[in-house]
Amino acid sequence: MSLPPETRPADSGVIHDIGYRGYTGPRLGRAYATRSLFTQSLRAAYGLGRSGKSKVLPMLVLGAVIAPAAITVAITLATKREDLPIDYPQYLSAVGLVVSIFLASQAPVLLSRDLRHHTVPLYFSRPITRADYVRAKFAAMATAQLLLMAAPLLVLYVGALLGGLDFGHQSAHFVYGLVTAVLYAVVPTSVAVVIAAATPRRGFGVAAIMGYLAVSTAVVGIVVGISRGVSSAVPDSAQWIVLLSPGALVESLTNQLFDLGSGPERMHAPGALGVAVFTAVAVAMVAGSYALLLRRYRRI
Repeated sequence: MSLPPETRPADSGVIHDIGYRGYTGPRLGRAYATRSLFTQSLRAAYGLGRSGKSKVLPMLVLGAVIAPAAITVAITLATKREDLPIDYPQYLSAVGLVVSIFLASQAPVLLSRDLRHHTVPLYFSRPITRADYVRAKFAAMATAQLLLMAAPLLVLYVGALLGGLDFGHQSAHFVYGLVTAVLYAVVPTSVAVVIAAATPRRGFGVAAIMGYLAVSTAVVGIVVGISRGVSSAVPDSAQWIVLLSPGALVESLTNQLFDLGSGPERMHAPGALGVAVFTAVAVAMVAGSYALLLRRYRRI
């Protein structure tokens, strides 16, 4: 028996045309997404595109590494010296603590925040892969470090040329400084990003990175000091301890490669064997850290 028309339920499920149209533009793909992540991460390392408070520390560090270079150039020009009072790679070693502060504070910004706010799975829901994510973050932090160290080197180089110093000598040592900056930007950074990716807490990451860099450098200094005894010369047997510290490893390797530094306190890779071993350890440190990063993000 059918119901009368007035008691039948009203029809539902009406489709309304709201003018929606599908996306018909170009699909930019993984490469574009990876480049975008790299650019965004590099900007975040210097606080660009973020709050004013986020820019304070990066800008202070940048000023702290550039100001001494400008003062050095001014002194060189005022005293009419024939060479800079400090070589380019040695300048990077002198400001190593400030650079380490930047690395320890900003590496967790690039990695720990994504873990804390659970945004990493959102990246992987797009065409970007875990390997793409690791490459972009690693490259962004290394590039940020490189820019930080290249800036004062450029100030020294331009100032030296303006002061009429020998072009060939300054250009060669400027290149030595850039190579050293690349090594500093890759070797210590590789360890720092692994530590930063291990915890979602930025404060823990900062403390762990700074603690590792400070403790390893202190151990190297203590062992070298004990080995010197009453003399000022550092024996070759004690030079191997720098393998524990990424920063000291880079300094010793570049000193030997470019024949930099002088005096009995000079840190260097001991001979051809030392250069080979130090280079292998640096490569293993970077490759091992990258592998650990990939393993870390495969489980997310």
